[in-house]
Amino acid sequence: MNILTIPLRNIRRKPSKTMLLLLVFSLGVMSIVALYQVSEVVGLSLEKKLTSFGANIVISPATEKLNVSYGGFQMGEMFFEIEDLPEEDTVTAIRAIELRERISAVAPKLVTMAKINNTAVALVGVRWQQELGIKSYWATDGSFPDHSDQILVGRRAAVDLELSTGDKVSLLGEEFTISGILFETGTDDDTVVLMDLSKLQSLVNRPGATSFIEVAALCAGCPIGDIVNQLREQLPNADVKALQNIVNQRMASVHFVQKLALIISLVILVTASAMVGLSMLSAVNERKKDIGILRSLGYGKGNIFFIICLEAGLIGVLSGTIGYLTGYLASFKVLGFLSLADGATPMFSFTHLLLSGTVFGLVTVLAALYPSWKGAGIEPSAALVAL
Repeated sequence: MNILTIPLRNIRRKPSKTMLLLLVFSLGVMSIVALYQVSEVVGLSLEKKLTSFGANIVISPATEKLNVSYGGFQMGEMFFEIEDLPEEDTVTAIRAIELRERISAVAPKLVTMAKINNTAVALVGVRWQQELGIKSYWATDGSFPDHSDQILVGRRAAVDLELSTGDKVSLLGEEFTISGILFETGTDDDTVVLMDLSKLQSLVNRPGATSFIEVAALCAGCPIGDIVNQLREQLPNADVKALQNIVNQRMASVHFVQKLALIISLVILVTASAMVGLSMLSAVNERKKDIGILRSLGYGKGNIFFIICLEAGLIGVLSGTIGYLTGYLASFKVLGFLSLADGATPMFSFTHLLLSGTVFGLVTVLAALYPSWKGAGIEPSAALVAL
């Protein structure tokens, strides 16, 4: 028997109590590890879901404007030399940036004016697959267009023009069928008519032209400014703007979830540490006779202090290892339950496994400092009193 084997003997002496303490602390570690894994994944997964509620970067042609006045008459700001963005080249440039894996969706648009029943209306050409990818909140009382001769009409435009699903209308010299009326969104989408982008480019004789392009970028893993700067380098003749209000709202949502996971982890850690401390304090009170005997055999206060801390540390290392493995497996279930498992999965790391055992071993040692100090203060006479 030596100073290293005594803690192991103490752990084996009361296996049920040791197993209960190990189980409780392992469950605490498992919860912390699962929350950590979820918080790592949730930034990307949650933001991918948020991108379906709108873009956060707008790319438009670079414009020059001039404040014009003549003879005391103010004409206001006038734009000139406005050119279309070439769709194919612009989309290729967007997908070529260094942070291209952070680009979730690219939705080009062409905007022009047309007349329905002698009433002017804004006509917007879109790529339906990309557009619906960033506007999952859209809903219609019919269906979304699946042919180039179908259009979608905003709610307010439909009311003003007295249109309904299934009506046929003439636009730019061709007849189209209204496949659906867009439910009110509270945005500019309510006042426009939407159609296939290629069809509109052909009707207005502007092949490959776009008025602007909306980009949904994932900014949880990097600053949005880095993505914008790289886009500006790739598109020097375009105006690239980040919609900071949308970016800030999304990042606030992501950070809230991550901070909540951190706070819960700290509460669990403090609770588990308190239980370890109380258990070790109870063990010291039960072992006064044993400690007194060890003191009478020549073990100093430092040796007793080390033995109790080592016993707690062994429990912490074992709990940290078991807790990391079970927490890693539990994180898959948590992400599946929260519907956040798509697109990202928890990452297993042997480094994190070793770090978990080490960190939680140190935590249990810290929790056992007071019981160890109290146990080290027991005098050899305590063994005689106990007898």
